[in-house]
Amino acid sequence: MVAMEPSIPPTWSTGQPPNRIAARPEGRLGALVGWLMGTFNRSQQAEVLGLLGPLDGARVLEIGPGPGVLLGLLAARPDVDHVIGIEPMETMRRLAIRRQAAALASGRVEVRPGEADSTGLPDGAVDLVVTINTVAIWPDLDAGAAEIARVLRPGGRAVVSWHGGERGARAGLGLTAEQLDRVEAALGRHVGPVVRRRTRRCTVFVADLG
Repeated sequence: MVAMEPSIPPTWSTGQPPNRIAARPEGRLGALVGWLMGTFNRSQQAEVLGLLGPLDGARVLEIGPGPGVLLGLLAARPDVDHVIGIEPMETMRRLAIRRQAAALASGRVEVRPGEADSTGLPDGAVDLVVTINTVAIWPDLDAGAAEIARVLRPGGRAVVSWHGGERGARAGLGLTAEQLDRVEAALGRHVGPVVRRRTRRCTVFVADLG
């Protein structure tokens, strides 16, 4: 009997399952995709990192860290206490664990399985939630935004970024104006007041827990 691959739920943004290679990379091909992500997404991660400002000993959750580049950048900041990466794909978790072996050994970073709408963290566990280039492939936008609000402490902040910004998104990666408005509205309903910003490569939503 041939084993059936697990189905991938459709995304809220398209109503169709996302591209498996880009959104759910596995195995050797997944490792290659992870390497490409780690190489080509650094500029976006650096731009988002520059928006965070002082973090004052924050506990930080990254949803969908992929190969773990941003986990390391966050852990290297002296004003960050602890960083948690929630990643659904085993291949990506392995890459992140390998990349951040020293930070994991020191206890500053941990990598766990989980999804945007089911992180497995307790209520009020973190001060900051960051996610880069994952929001458009969530199955349920409102469920993901509600989960972010649940795990944030009072006064916490969510930073949600997607391809775009001043340069615009590469072909096939952009969201429409209506879809960007939906992201902003969902964060506003569940988290709190939202400010939308554009960096050179990113469209970023910053929501403060109300």
